[in-house]
Amino acid sequence: MVVCGDVNTAHKEIDLARPKENQKISGFLPEERAWIDKFITRGYIDTFRVFNKEGGNYTWWDQKTRARERNVGWRIDYFFISKNLKKNLKSAFIMHEVTGSDHCPIGIDIVL
Repeated sequence: MVVCGDVNTAHKEIDLARPKENQKISGFLPEERAWIDKFITRGYIDTFRVFNKEGGNYTWWDQKTRARERNVGWRIDYFFISKNLKKNLKSAFIMHEVTGSDHCPIGIDIVL
């Protein structure tokens, strides 16, 4: 199974530019992050983190503050796959260079 979309939650501190300042903000609340933890413990894989363990990779930026220009963002868009597809996963990526929205596209390559 492949699940993708905007879940409006940054899972870990690495998934947003300012985790300390956002501890009590919706999108980074403990109960929201716990939902993603539960999803992963039930057998789903955060595809982007298979290939990239570094911060600074975001999929959403606040337009009012021009946060994208400073890369002060949140990674809140995901592709999750079931564990049985991991062997078929070849890449997962964020297309940060694509503009026109407060989000950018994300993608995965799976070979069946």
